[in-house]
Amino acid sequence: MNAPQLLSMLARSLAKAETDRTWTMRLCEACVDASGAQGGALTVAAGPDDRVAVSTPGTFEDLEPLQEVLGEGPVHQAMAEDQLVVMRTDEVVDEYPVFSQLAGSVGGEVTLYAVQMRAAGSVVGVLSLYVTDAQTRSAKDLQVLADITGAYLLANAEFLDWSERALLHRAAGMVIAQLGIRTEDAFAVIRAKAFVRSTSLRSVAVDVLERGLTFSCDV
Repeated sequence: MNAPQLLSMLARSLAKAETDRTWTMRLCEACVDASGAQGGALTVAAGPDDRVAVSTPGTFEDLEPLQEVLGEGPVHQAMAEDQLVVMRTDEVVDEYPVFSQLAGSVGGEVTLYAVQMRAAGSVVGVLSLYVTDAQTRSAKDLQVLADITGAYLLANAEFLDWSERALLHRAAGMVIAQLGIRTEDAFAVIRAKAFVRSTSLRSVAVDVLERGLTFSCDV
C-alpha cells in the first residue's frame, strides 16, 4: 500500500476507536487495527530515561513495561539503531537475553515487531506490534505506518502524559541523594528493584517518594 492509503486507513481506524480512551491509546489501537496485529504499544522518547508508553489492553500489555523495567529489548534496539527489529518470544536473543527469556511467559508466543517512528528527520519513538500469525503488513508498510504515527505524535505532543516520568525523575533524585551515584545509575537501581519485586517502575518510585523504600551504601 502507498502512504496515502495507509494514512486513510489509520484515520478510519482512529475515528472508530473507543471515544472514552485517551487520544494516545486510541492512536495505538488504530495502529494495531491498520496493521492487522493483535496488540501493540507506542513508546515515545525525549531522552535516554524519558519515555512515555501506552499499550493496548490484553495478553501482551506487559511486554513493553517489562522492557522498561529491564532496560533492554526490541524497543531499545529499534530506537538506538534506527531500524525495524523483529523477534519471536519463544527464542532467546543475544542482544537482550533476559527479556527474551521472560517474554514468552509474560505475553505467550507472539512475533514482536518494533518499528522506529521517525519525525522531522529524527527517531521519536517506537511502534510495537504483536502478531500471533503471519497475516501482517510488509516491513515497508509498517515503516510508513510508524512514520505517519510519529508525525501524529509530534504534532499532538500536548496529549502525551509525562506525569509518570516526572514521578520517576523525582524518585531518582532521592536515590541519587541517598547513594551519591549518577543519574543513569539511579534509574538502574529503580529498575532492578522493580524487577526483583515483579512490579512497575511507578510502584517503586511512589515507594521511594513516600519513604517506604530507602537505599543505603551500608553493606
